[in-house]
Amino acid sequence: MADYANKQKIAVVGAGPVGALAALYAAKRGDEVVVYELRDDLRDPSTTPLNFTKSINLALSERGINSMRLTNCEGLLDAILAETIPMHGRMIHGRGNRGDLYEESQPYDAQGRYIRAVDRAVLNKRLLDHLEQMPNVTLKFNHKLTGADFKRNVAWFEQRKVARADHAQNPTSDTSVKSEPDRAREIAVDFDFLIGADGAHSASRYHMMKFARLTYQQEYIDTLWCEFHIKPRSSDGSFEISPNHLHIWPGGSLMFIAIPSLDGSFTCTLFAPESFFASLTASAPTEFVSSFAKNFPGICPELIAPEELQKQFTENPHLPLISIKCAPHHYKSSMVIIGDAAHAMVPFYGQGMNAGLEDVKVLFDFLDFHGVYNDSSKFVTTRKERREDALNAYTSQRTPDAAAINDLALRNYEEMSSGVKSPIYRVRKWLEESINVYFPSLGWSTQYSRVSFENQRYSEVEKAVARQGRLIVSAIGLGFAGITGYAALTTLKRLYR
Repeated sequence: MADYANKQKIAVVGAGPVGALAALYAAKRGDEVVVYELRDDLRDPSTTPLNFTKSINLALSERGINSMRLTNCEGLLDAILAETIPMHGRMIHGRGNRGDLYEESQPYDAQGRYIRAVDRAVLNKRLLDHLEQMPNVTLKFNHKLTGADFKRNVAWFEQRKVARADHAQNPTSDTSVKSEPDRAREIAVDFDFLIGADGAHSASRYHMMKFARLTYQQEYIDTLWCEFHIKPRSSDGSFEISPNHLHIWPGGSLMFIAIPSLDGSFTCTLFAPESFFASLTASAPTEFVSSFAKNFPGICPELIAPEELQKQFTENPHLPLISIKCAPHHYKSSMVIIGDAAHAMVPFYGQGMNAGLEDVKVLFDFLDFHGVYNDSSKFVTTRKERREDALNAYTSQRTPDAAAINDLALRNYEEMSSGVKSPIYRVRKWLEESINVYFPSLGWSTQYSRVSFENQRYSEVEKAVARQGRLIVSAIGLGFAGITGYAALTTLKRLYR
């Protein structure tokens, strides 16, 4: 808990996993925290997700787990992990030369470490439930950020509809706010520090850009995605395929993946260029099914019936993939953006949520290091100045790390959609894992293991993997030169006998 009698007033914009975790970190340090969320209570099943999908299964790995562990909230992490499914590796699906279906397991890690499948809604619910129990936290749903002045530290929120009367933290009457008939109410909120965790289309970032000289890059890649669903086995409700793998049907520029759910089903995603989606949309039912059979053998009719497959493709939205980079991630001492608001990335490394959760840990590490939560009498500088120093340090470290994982995620699509079947990929993976197992003192590890099972900075992962790659190429080159030299020497000996 903080040593200050006057606690910081923290406004967190966004009640998703990243915003909820940031609120927990702040509340555990004694701050007065108010969380503002655009949508209705995210724990309500009737609340529509922003991307209009029915469910989102995510990969939870070490960075996210470690960040939640360090909240020191008793029972929180255990409750979350109890509702996850271990995934020990990728299961690659395809059709052999003889036309028979095959599946090949590729473990993620030589040490047996694994990632976990988690339902985003379940994770979010656990975090919000824990927040709701804290006396210094208030949750305000149906509040849209409409403006902010980061010099005066005031933000304006529009209460989009009458709050639910049965929710203790959303009172239905507030005499301090005036509203006109048929107009949403707007409230002004003073804060000491605002944390923007409101996603890729962040209102926090938009209003920050009016004050900070923000360098901003947004890219939509030529790939759309659509959600599908594999039902549990009808006979006993069990899984149709292995629940302990992330299943991949690689198809070059196309890819179909399946992630297990606790109810025995799989949440699946088709990734493909827009032209492929257009061709499926325009195709007749028989052509639609044959296209799936050709590109993703074993999906239809084995796991999804033809009519159900087409229905899901038609009814579920076809959504774009966005990649965002920006700098800085803060404005003076007043605000910071984290998660997708600062670095939205494509989902091919399963690091979007994990990186966002790690943002929270790194942010509060810097706030702690710079004395924001220590007694002010021990410092010459003011608390506001120390917070600005902490945010400067946070942006300096986190910006290159965010850019690195953004780039790694883009490149990993090629590995998942085609590289997993490449002999070169398999040889390098085997070589790096062998060195890791038999010569651990060398600190050698695969890129995937560094990203998913360690807490090394993303930018340092890039450098380490590039260095390993150069060493492997050099070793192969020396080996080739040695073999060539030996062969040449042997030939010369024969000639001069």
